[in-house]
Amino acid sequence: MNYTVITSQCKGPNYSADRCCPPLKQLLCPIKDHINDLKSDCADVFFSYVNLYGKYPPGLFASLCKEGKEGLDCEGVVVAKNGASCVASSLGMAIAALALIMFCYI
Repeated sequence: MNYTVITSQCKGPNYSADRCCPPLKQLLCPIKDHINDLKSDCADVFFSYVNLYGKYPPGLFASLCKEGKEGLDCEGVVVAKNGASCVASSLGMAIAALALIMFCYI
């Protein structure tokens, strides 16, 4: 998944909902079923990568991007063309972790 949709628009030090929430929704809405699946680590992986690449303060998106009890509204969201599945991101993270573990024992 290409996180530049978010990192190119949501920049500090003065983060705003106008600049950060629309790109977040562009990436999250196509995979909302995976993000909302409590049996998967999709949301954890997604926000780990976003925070890694964007160097955002903890809780930034949770505090900025609030639309109601049901979460973000995906109706009418223009979807980012680079939206990969969360499964692919999770797989990539697992492979990187395995490679790191193997490197440490060699």
